[in-house]
Amino acid sequence: MLGLIEAVELRLISMPLVHPFETSFMRETDKDCILVRALGSGLEGWGEVVAMPEPLYNEETIATCWHMLVDFLIPKTLRRAWKDPGEWAQAMRPLRRNYMAKAGLEGALWDLYSQVQGKSLAQLWGGRRSRVPVGVSLGIEASMPELLAQVEQAVEAGYRRIKLKIKPTWDVAVVREVRRLYPQIQLQVDANSAYTLDDVEVFRAMEDLDLLLIEQPLAHDDIIDHATLQGQLATAICLDESIHSRDDCRKALQLQACRIINIKPGRVGGFCESLRIHELCQSHGVPVWCGGMLETGVGRLQNLALASLDGFTLPGDLSASARYFREDIIDPPVTLESDGCVVVPTHVGLGGRLDLSRVEHYCQKMELIAK
Repeated sequence: MLGLIEAVELRLISMPLVHPFETSFMRETDKDCILVRALGSGLEGWGEVVAMPEPLYNEETIATCWHMLVDFLIPKTLRRAWKDPGEWAQAMRPLRRNYMAKAGLEGALWDLYSQVQGKSLAQLWGGRRSRVPVGVSLGIEASMPELLAQVEQAVEAGYRRIKLKIKPTWDVAVVREVRRLYPQIQLQVDANSAYTLDDVEVFRAMEDLDLLLIEQPLAHDDIIDHATLQGQLATAICLDESIHSRDDCRKALQLQACRIINIKPGRVGGFCESLRIHELCQSHGVPVWCGGMLETGVGRLQNLALASLDGFTLPGDLSASARYFREDIIDPPVTLESDGCVVVPTHVGLGGRLDLSRVEHYCQKMELIAK
């Protein structure tokens, strides 16, 4: 039993990034997120809400997630004995969308449940690998030399795969140069919905670059046009923003809109739905990988546990803590091994790795909700 949830605490934290991270729709210099702390059975569990300050990746923001948690999700959670996080996730389904808010609280409940059961998250979810290969996501830079310096640093560090963010005017020539310099590295691109079907020639021009995949080239809410584009390309399309649920995934696969799925727990409403999408993709022989939202150590450790499942056959965006932060809020931080792998956490819950002094240092706002 997960048991009774007696109180939930929210903390808004802001952590400076080691290097600004730019995509086709925004530039980040700090990592802002909500940490969720669930209290019950004399224990505490932590989760992370990965929403951004502005509704640019999806419709959610830090402010809307705070509102949803305080006014809806937490009141429906408190003072009720829950069997497990799956029962909780099912009970929250009538509250539509708001996936990142749900995922943050669900993550805290999973952390708590891990402690109650005396098992790691990887054990609870059926993960069998102790180490997982990881890649790095590199943002758009002001110049080609600046990007190439980032690529060189990542390759020398040992990352198994390089992902390049692209947008119109920063695409074919950039990717071609990286491939020329690194002919053997696993390479993929991510457009974050920056293109339309009128840009098909951009992607045809990359067909000879041996890309692992092209991630979310078209609209964030589209499946149909992606099916049209995939039919014109030999390179696999991977969907990210378009997939919010197992049903979305089912429809995308049915329409042949992609050949690979990116699973981000925050985007799909939590780990319960992530597991359902993983199971569906396995049954169809479709590769999946774990995406990232520049998570702190809280979300990063939980994502690593998810990536230990058999269906996650491609390197995920699960970089070492030092890739983004001078100091993470967990100790020890997530580190990259020499062969480009990261160790899957085997401890129960966060296992005492959360550094509360650092959490306090980066905390901008706090609220405790109890009944």
